[in-house]
Amino acid sequence: MRHQRPVCRALPLLIAAAFSTQAHADGETIAVFTKNQTNPYFQTVRVGADVAAKSLNAKTLQYIPTKPDSIPEQLSQIEDVVVKKPNAIVFIPVDYKAMVPGVEKINDAKIPIVNITDRSAGGKFVSFVGADDYSLGLETARYLLKTLGGKGNFVIIEGVKGSLTNIDRVRGFKDALKENPGAKLVASQPGNYQRLQALQVMENLMQSNSQIDGVLAANDAMAIGAIEALEAANRKAQVVGINGTKEAIDAIKSGKLLASGDYNGFAQGCLGTMMAIRTLRDQPVINEIVLKPTVVTKDNFQPLDVPLEQRACPTFEQAGKLGSK
Repeated sequence: MRHQRPVCRALPLLIAAAFSTQAHADGETIAVFTKNQTNPYFQTVRVGADVAAKSLNAKTLQYIPTKPDSIPEQLSQIEDVVVKKPNAIVFIPVDYKAMVPGVEKINDAKIPIVNITDRSAGGKFVSFVGADDYSLGLETARYLLKTLGGKGNFVIIEGVKGSLTNIDRVRGFKDALKENPGAKLVASQPGNYQRLQALQVMENLMQSNSQIDGVLAANDAMAIGAIEALEAANRKAQVVGINGTKEAIDAIKSGKLLASGDYNGFAQGCLGTMMAIRTLRDQPVINEIVLKPTVVTKDNFQPLDVPLEQRACPTFEQAGKLGSK
C-alpha cells in the first residue's frame, strides 16, 4: 500500500483563540461520526471534537453506532444527518469502502465533510486528518525490540482483519521484527480491537506457547486485555499497544504497559472539527494532515497525564507543523 507523507501547505498565522473574535457567524453545529462506544480511542476523538467546537463557539452532534462498527447503522445515521442537515460533518467511516455511498449522499446534500482517522476510499472531503499507521506500528515495535535486546518470542494481537489501520500497523510490527534476526514471531491472531477478545486470544496463545517475551497489540484496549491474561496466568511479557489512550497512560505509569504509539485521537478530533468550522467561515484550511509518529513511554507520558477535557487543542499554526513531511 502507498505510504507517501503529504506536505502541509504553508498558511497564515492564525491561532484558535482568535476565531471567536472573527466577524463570521458562529454557533454552527458539527456532526461527528465515530465507529463505536467501546473503544476508548473514539471517546478521545469525541472529546477533542467537543473541546475544539466549544473553543470556537460551535457545538457538536455525536453519531455513534450502538453496535460496534455497524455498517447498516452508520448508513442509517447518514440518512438521518442528511435530513437534519448540520452545518458540517467530521467523519470516521466504520468501513472505508462500504461507507463511500453514504459519503456521496452527504456530498449530494452539499454538507461540507472532513475525513479523519480512517481514509475513505471515495467521496469528496474538505480535509483529511489522520496518522501514519505503518510508521506508528514500526516505531512502537522498534521500542519493544530495543527494550528486549532485539531477541525473544513475540506474538501479535491484530485488530479487525481487512481494516486499513490493522493492515498497516501489523505490517509495521512485522517489518520491525524482520530487522532483528534474534526475534521470532510465534503467532499473530485478531482480537478485533476489543479488550475481552484480546484477553481470550492471549489465554489461547499462552497455552500453545510456553515462552512469550513480547506482545505487540494493534491498539491499547487489546494491550490491556493481554496484560490481564498474563497477570491471571502469572506470566510475564513486555506489552505495547497503539493509540495513547488514558488507560494506556495509566498502565505505563504503573509499569504494566511498556509503551503505546500515540495515534493522538484528541488532536484528530480537534483538528477535524477546526477544519470543518474554518471552511464554514471561509477561512483557510489545511487539505491534509498526517500526524508524525510518537511512542509514549515512562520517560515522556507526563503531558498526556491529564484529563482529556482539560487538554488544549492545537492552534491552526501548530496544525501545519504536526503533519509529517
